Amino acid sequence: MSTVAEQLDSVLHKTTRLIELCNALQEENDLLKQENESVKTALTSSRNKNTELEDKLRVLKLAKSLEGTSEKSLDIKQKINEFVREIDKCVVLLKK
Repeated sequence: MSTVAEQLDSVLHKTTRLIELCNALQEENDLLKQENESVKTALTSSRNKNTELEDKLRVLKLAKSLEGTSEKSLDIKQKINEFVREIDKCVVLLKK
């Protein structure tokens, strides 16, 4: 049979190991949180870049559609007004 002192030493040793393991896991958790934040930042940056590129693409498509036509300036103004109305509708939807 083990003595009380031996049992107490065993419990203390196991407790020390558990504390060390807990500290190691806490450090790993902190590192994972940092990595998660950096990935979130990269994702946000990529989404913003994607939005900018989509906007540029729309502008280029609009410029190409106006460039390739021989419409009168009145027709072009009407097209621009339609685009502005469509943009206004989108802005209203985004505000909801």
